[in-house]
Amino acid sequence: MVTSPSLTHQQFNVLFALLNAPGDGRLTQRQLAESTGMSLGRVNTAVRECEAYGFINNRAITIAGREALEPYRVRNAIVLAAGLSQRFAPISYERPKGTLKVRGEVLVERQIQQLHDAGITDITVVVGYKKQYFFYLAKKYGVSIVVNNEYATRNNNGSLWLVKDKLDNTYVCSSDDYFTENPFESHVYQAYYSAQYAAGPTDEWCITTGAGDRITGATVGGHDCWFMLGHVYFDRKFSATFREILEKVYHLPQTAPLLWESIYIDNVKKFDMVIRRYPDGLINEFDSVDEIRSFDPMFMENVDSEVFDNISKALDCAKSDIHDFYPLKQGITNLSCHFSVGDNEYVYRHPGVGTEKIVDRQAEAAALDMAKDLGIDQTHILCDPNKGWKISHFLPNVRNLDPANSDELRRAMEMGRALHECGRVLDRSFDFITEGVRYESFLLQHGPIDLPGYEELRAKVMRLKEWADSDHFSAVPSHNDFFPLNFLVGPEGHLDLIDWEYAGMSDVASDFGTMTVCAQLSPEQAAEALYAYFGRRPTVEEERHFMAYVVFAGWCWYVWSLAKQAEGDDVGEWLFIYYNHAVEYVDDCLSAYETNSRPQCLSNVSIDRVTSADSLQGN
Repeated sequence: MVTSPSLTHQQFNVLFALLNAPGDGRLTQRQLAESTGMSLGRVNTAVRECEAYGFINNRAITIAGREALEPYRVRNAIVLAAGLSQRFAPISYERPKGTLKVRGEVLVERQIQQLHDAGITDITVVVGYKKQYFFYLAKKYGVSIVVNNEYATRNNNGSLWLVKDKLDNTYVCSSDDYFTENPFESHVYQAYYSAQYAAGPTDEWCITTGAGDRITGATVGGHDCWFMLGHVYFDRKFSATFREILEKVYHLPQTAPLLWESIYIDNVKKFDMVIRRYPDGLINEFDSVDEIRSFDPMFMENVDSEVFDNISKALDCAKSDIHDFYPLKQGITNLSCHFSVGDNEYVYRHPGVGTEKIVDRQAEAAALDMAKDLGIDQTHILCDPNKGWKISHFLPNVRNLDPANSDELRRAMEMGRALHECGRVLDRSFDFITEGVRYESFLLQHGPIDLPGYEELRAKVMRLKEWADSDHFSAVPSHNDFFPLNFLVGPEGHLDLIDWEYAGMSDVASDFGTMTVCAQLSPEQAAEALYAYFGRRPTVEEERHFMAYVVFAGWCWYVWSLAKQAEGDDVGEWLFIYYNHAVEYVDDCLSAYETNSRPQCLSNVSIDRVTSADSLQGN
C-alpha cells in the first residue's frame, strides 16, 4: 500500500461524505458529486487516489480512511457568553442575550444541542455578565463553565485568553447565534470564518480573500460583500499561532479593548484561514429587540421580562405595542434605553448594579414628583420607589447645558434658586460629608485605603466642615447632582433638570458645589454662577461658605468614585476631576475662614466681568 500524505481538500470531502453516508455507507461517484458539490471529474480523481491509499474499498470508507480523517476531527467547542450585549437594551439589563428563548428554544441551548448532534460534547462556556444565568448548563448538558471576571474591562480576547490551552481543532461560537440549520460537523478540513453576503451597504466586518478563498483582510463597513457572521473554526495550526500571538500582546494596554478578530486581522499574513460562505438567513445574530421580534413574531408576547411588564403596565399598552429600542449613553450609575409606544417616545431607566446601596429610591421618587409639580422636570412620568426603574418622556433635539454660555449658566443657577426657595420639605437629608463617609465604608470593605495624601486631605475636609457648619446656613430642597449633563436644553431654550437620585434637604450651597466641580468651572465662571444665583455680589460669608461646598462635593464624589472602582466600575477621568477640586480649594477655604476673608480664588476675579449685563440679564 502506498504511504498516505495529508489529505487534499478533495480527498477529505470524498471521505467525509462516505463517513456520513446513510444505509450501507456506499455512494456512487455521482452521489459523491451531489454530496460534496465537486465536479464529477474531481470526484473521480479523488476516489482513485483514496483507493490507491486504501481509504476506499468497494465505494465505502475503510478503517484506514477513518484513520486518515482523525487529524481533522473537531475536538471541542468554546462558546463565548461573557459580554454585556449593551445594544440589546433593555432585555440585556435583566439577563444575558444567550439565555433568551427564540422560536421556542433557548439560544445557547439550541446551539449546544446542535454541537452534540455533530458529535461534539467537549464544550466550554465562558461566562461573565450575569454569569449565574448559565450555571445550569453544566448539569443539564455537561459543559464546562469558565468565569471571565474582566468582561466589563476587556473585549472578547479576554475570554479566549482564559481558554487558550483548550484551543485545538475547535469551534469558537457566540452564545446568542441562531442557526436555522445545523452548521457544525464532526470533521473540518481547515480553519474558516463563516460569512454571509450583504447586498448593498453594511457596517459589518467585510472580508477580502485571495487564492483558495484564504482571508487576506477585513474592513469595518462596505457594500456588496461577504461579511463575518456566526461561528469560527480554529484548526490546530491556527490555534497554535493565535495562542503564541495572544501571549505576546495580551498584557499590552492597547490589547484590552480589541476583539480577538482584530488581533487575527492585524496578523492575518501569519494565518491560513478561509472564508466559508453560508446562504442568507441560515446564521442569525440579533443586535436589537426589534431585530429578534422580526425573526420571531411571538417573541414579545412570550418573553419573560420584568422590564416589558413594567412598561406595559405603566403605559397601559400591550407588550407587542412597544418598539424602537436602542440604548442611550450609559451613565456611571444607571442604564437607559429609548423605546416608543405608537408615536410617543420614552426613556426607560434601569438601576445599575449596586446602586441600591448608595441611592434611596423612595427619596428619589418623592423628589421627582416635586420637580414635576414645580415644572423643573417635565420629562418625569413614573418611578418605582422600591425597585428603582423609571419611565420618562424622551425629548428629541435636546442638548446638555453649556456652562460656557453665560445665559444658560445664569438660568441654571436661577432654577437652582427657585428650587431652594420653593418651600417644600423632603423626607431625605443629603450631606456631602455624611455621604462621603458612607461611601468610605463601602470602600473599606475592599481593604484599607492606602492612597498617598488621603488621610491628610480627609482631615482638612473635616476641619473645613466644622467651619462651614458654624455658618448655620439653611437646609433647602436640593438636587445634589446639579451639573450640565443633567440639564436638557430644548430647541427653544427651555431647561429641564433630570436625574433626582441624590435629591434631599441639603445645605443651600450644595448645588453650587456640584455645578462648580462637575462643570469644571473656572474661578471666573464660579463667581459668575454665584452672582447669577444671588442676583448680586455675595457677601464674604456667602462666598467662602459656597466655595467650601466645592471642596465637599469634590471629596464626596472622589470617595464615591473610589468605591465604584473597587466594585469593578470604570469612572474614567472623573476620579481625578473630583479629587482635584477638593485638593485645589481646601487650603484656600480654610485660610479664608481662619482670616475672616474672601477665598483667594475669588478675590482675584474681575468684578466687571461677573457683573456685566450679559451675566446678570433677567435678574
